[in-house]
Amino acid sequence: MSIYLALPAVFASAWLCGAAQSPAKARLKWEGRVKYGPAWEGVPDPYRKLPFPEMPIPATRAAWEGRRPEIRKILRECLGEMPPRPERLRSKVLERQKRSGYTVEKVEIDNGFDTVIPSYLVIPDGLHGPAPAILLLHWHSGDKAGPLFSDQVQNVLEPLVKRGFILLSIDSYFNGERLGTGPAGKAEDNIDNQRDSLFKLDLWFGRTLMGMMLRDDMIAIDYLASRPEVDSKRIGASGMSMGSTGAWWLGALDERVKAVVGVACFMRYRELVAHGQLRAHAIYFFIPGILKHFDTEAVLGLLAPRPFLALTGDSDPTSPPDGIRILERKLGAIYDLYGAREKFRSVVYPGVDHTYTPEMKSEMAAWFERWLR
Repeated sequence: MSIYLALPAVFASAWLCGAAQSPAKARLKWEGRVKYGPAWEGVPDPYRKLPFPEMPIPATRAAWEGRRPEIRKILRECLGEMPPRPERLRSKVLERQKRSGYTVEKVEIDNGFDTVIPSYLVIPDGLHGPAPAILLLHWHSGDKAGPLFSDQVQNVLEPLVKRGFILLSIDSYFNGERLGTGPAGKAEDNIDNQRDSLFKLDLWFGRTLMGMMLRDDMIAIDYLASRPEVDSKRIGASGMSMGSTGAWWLGALDERVKAVVGVACFMRYRELVAHGQLRAHAIYFFIPGILKHFDTEAVLGLLAPRPFLALTGDSDPTSPPDGIRILERKLGAIYDLYGAREKFRSVVYPGVDHTYTPEMKSEMAAWFERWLR
């Protein structure tokens, strides 16, 4: 289902899906707005002839259910080895502060492998019994404060807290308080360098950085499920840019995620190549071998029939619109197999680039209100 809304253009050129830094740290100039031309325009012949896979959508629900385990197995293999998550979760509340309308805790969660995960947990006032919770994943070059306490467009604290959602936001492997804790320690205090060093080291050991990031996200779900304030059967995931990609990958791998909202980065790999936009995504995003099997509709299809909302600007460098249209058609067909078309929605905003508008935030909050409350 695609819905086009006529909105004024909003510029946010600094926040691509991992390819750019925040304004204060920007070292490269990236297009924040793309006027998409015909597919394959200017792309050299060898890349046009690559054997991109095309996954047919099964005709019946039973056939799709039969494919799901195979798809998930392939995704796990492509993501590389993921060390087992801790059987006994260890965490520590470092600070607790009462603010207007909620309490915030600063928490460290031990990932049981190489580091702790710095986190913020927000608990709204006035809860009566276990409440729904949302894991918020920040964008590239951001940190756990971004979705909660910053003046950045990814901040979504107000519309979610007032609806009574518990919120957890974590620092990813190469951002926030984890910067300077990579393979080179404090000598590597640059986000790009630490990210790339982790990517290289993980490959040597048969892992991927994306796989390790998703492992941390699953541990964050473990933590939410362990909190007595949280209803573990009503946990969602959301984010913008890198956080969007992480949210739908997490939902595909972890059935405990009951609803997903992704802002930007709703894309197919083939169309990124066709429009010369691989540069809009950073290296962590690239999963070895996945295009030997299928494109992103296989990952996203694993979300069905759980609710999934995609919010994307049609001028976003990370998300070519023709790829979005293919995903809408394919995912719509998968949700139809469950009689659950109302649980998948894609909204494309004309003239909007890589940003998170107030209208998008309203859509996001209403989606979680509908499906998690």
